[in-house]
Amino acid sequence: MSNLGAEKIKEKSNSIPLYSYKKIKSLRIKKGWIQGVLLTMVLAMLSGLIAVFPVFSVMGVMIISIILGMSWKGLMDIPAGSDIGITFSSKTLLRAGIILMGLRLNIEQIISAGFSIIFIDIVIITFTLLVIMCIGRFFSIDRHLSALIAVGTAVCGAAAIVAVAPLIGAKKELTAISVAFIAIMGTVVTIIYTFLYPVLGLDPYNFGLLTGATLHELAHVIAAAAPGGDISSDTALLVKLGRVGLLIPVAFILAALFNKKHPDAPTQKRKLKDLPIPWFIFGFLLMCLVNTVGILSETITQMLIALSIFLLSMAMAGLGLSVNFLEFKKLNSKVLLTGTIGSTALILLGFLFTKM
Repeated sequence: MSNLGAEKIKEKSNSIPLYSYKKIKSLRIKKGWIQGVLLTMVLAMLSGLIAVFPVFSVMGVMIISIILGMSWKGLMDIPAGSDIGITFSSKTLLRAGIILMGLRLNIEQIISAGFSIIFIDIVIITFTLLVIMCIGRFFSIDRHLSALIAVGTAVCGAAAIVAVAPLIGAKKELTAISVAFIAIMGTVVTIIYTFLYPVLGLDPYNFGLLTGATLHELAHVIAAAAPGGDISSDTALLVKLGRVGLLIPVAFILAALFNKKHPDAPTQKRKLKDLPIPWFIFGFLLMCLVNTVGILSETITQMLIALSIFLLSMAMAGLGLSVNFLEFKKLNSKVLLTGTIGSTALILLGFLFTKM
């Protein structure tokens, strides 16, 4: 057999395993996605059944979903490769649920509350950034790390951290540490808020104001505000979305401050164009407009609102499945103190707003 013929046979034999490997990998990804989404769906359905009982009704289906997710991860094995499906639920379905929640509001409500909410959000963000970055400087922790914890606490959790990190030239390990801290701290405070709601003495509006102004992630806000009912949830979501909407100017300001100290950093400046825009806010506003105009019937509107609650419950289950308390091992005492003191100061400021 000629060398050319032998090479063709060898090439053909090598191409088959490569094709098979890609096909198997693709099937594994699809299987993992399905397993992850189904797991969050089952946990959300179970949470709905548990929330019916009086003992658990005060917690609400959202918090129960988070707790079930955390319990499952701690006690049971999560199927290999299912992380992709869990992430889909905790991020994509979360945004879909938020968009559909816009059907509970109308444009007049948003306009009437607009100025006061923006004012509160600006004060909250400015205060939190200054306090945490000053505390971080006092404890002599990396200024990039303190900035990431500050923006995650002040604006919108992990999304803000991931958006700002490349703009200020933060290392990947600092980004991971910041995200881990925000995820765990926010989840703990969310659960505490839920149990404290009956004894805080706040009406639904002010409880919504407190949660929307002080909690880290959108998921945390939605879960914590649920025990206060629709008024609490709607208020919390509007306040939080105001903070999310301010991510763009905050990111540009931090990038300018860090680049000013390091003018020879073209990589940081070039990545300004890659800043993610929270497009789902526009979807939320569109649903508010749909509700204002009255395009959909009352029956369809209520069905979509019920769907939004279920999607959000799946997102909360995904959040619980993603919490890893072992990540705290990466945090030294100074970082923990910086983030904890900053979060506590933010909560105290939130309480002050509820009394004004």
